[in-house]
Amino acid sequence: MGAEAREDAALVAAAAHGDAAAFRTLVDRHLAGVLAVARRMLRDDAEAEDVAQETMLRLWRSADGLEVGPPGLRPWLRRVVSNLCVDRMRSGKRLRVTDEVPEQIEPATQHSQLEAQDTSERVEAALRALPDRQRLALTLFHYEGLSQIEVGKAMGISDEAVESLLARARRTLKAALRDQLSELLADSHYE
Repeated sequence: MGAEAREDAALVAAAAHGDAAAFRTLVDRHLAGVLAVARRMLRDDAEAEDVAQETMLRLWRSADGLEVGPPGLRPWLRRVVSNLCVDRMRSGKRLRVTDEVPEQIEPATQHSQLEAQDTSERVEAALRALPDRQRLALTLFHYEGLSQIEVGKAMGISDEAVESLLARARRTLKAALRDQLSELLADSHYE
């Protein structure tokens, strides 16, 4: 067990006995990573912050029975935040609040910014259209940089199942974005 895993185990044990300072240390150490996963999964800062808070609350409540293994606390936190994100997406309880955007003077680069934004939105839409488990596997593997084995542990599935999810997700994205790529390339020839 590494030094961080030993420290996490000691902090979790202290938090289980009501040590608020130990819990604060755990939050300081792990909140940014939890929030990053939630933001990538939900693509909404407010929703991601709610899920990250709920993840930390579950850590506080579960500290008494939680066993920190050799990889430390991160795999447990990833599994909790990932499951909460999937639950939130499935429940449809995501709240979208928009305010009217005030008019602003845009620099001359507005056209290229709009194209980049359009491309980004198309990719995001294609990612959102993926089934939850495929999107989760892709997010953990590509955005979080986890290995297939680590993704499998975080999701509670085999390495082969992760490989299958990733392959299906990539095929679906490639097919969904193929027409859009052709469109983008055709548009760029007219400039």
